[in-house]
Amino acid sequence: AQRQATKDAGFLAGLNVIKTIEEPYAVDFAYDLEEKGVAKNILVFHLGGGTCEVSVLYISDEEYEILSQNGDTNFGGNDFDERVVNHFINIMKNKYGKDISKDKMAVSKLRAKCERAKRSLSSRDQVRIKSISLTEGVEEFSETLTRASFEELNKDLFEKILGFVERALDDASLKKKEIDVLALVGGSSWIPKVQQLLTNFFGGKEPLVGDPDFVAAHGAARCGIALLREARDLAAQENKNMEVDDLSKT
Repeated sequence: AQRQATKDAGFLAGLNVIKTIEEPYAVDFAYDLEEKGVAKNILVFHLGGGTCEVSVLYISDEEYEILSQNGDTNFGGNDFDERVVNHFINIMKNKYGKDISKDKMAVSKLRAKCERAKRSLSSRDQVRIKSISLTEGVEEFSETLTRASFEELNKDLFEKILGFVERALDDASLKKKEIDVLALVGGSSWIPKVQQLLTNFFGGKEPLVGDPDFVAAHGAARCGIALLREARDLAAQENKNMEVDDLSKT
């Protein structure tokens, strides 16, 4: 169903959809992980806004196989945002005497602020969340969010992530030390704690981190280019064979 939805979206966008590939394969293309004569076990970790998926691949000159996949399609960066939103809703209640939990507009404004703060904490130790007229009776809301407090608020969610990784390895019948490459995908994989946890889990192995938001798209584009070149080469060879046949008949 997801694959067909992807095809339909491509057609609606005016694209000529010739093939769909699994995201882990696209990541492999994006990072150019194949080496002639070298077999590799690759773990692709995807943490997006609403999904977390861990895939283990095996690639060699002869094989290209997804060994296992684990995760949760209803868990992702948005869950981290909600923890921060609820944290500030409680502060609003205790410090300002206002309960905005039922005020959809106020909560929506606060959620947008919290998401931006989360992104900023990828490169800063703390950020200030400010909002003018967030709700009636509060002229200005201004509070600080530190990276340490963000990590504490989401401590159990970070642990949940490692659970997906462990189960994916178990399903692939591999040990941590047998993973050759760790590749990250999805905007929420920018979270420093996520990268730190994965690096520590794999004994100091540094993950490949390009632009997580566009890695899969970049890989799919490279795959498309490769398919196009292959088709052109095949067409050129067929034309050449036809010319040879024509000459042999004269």
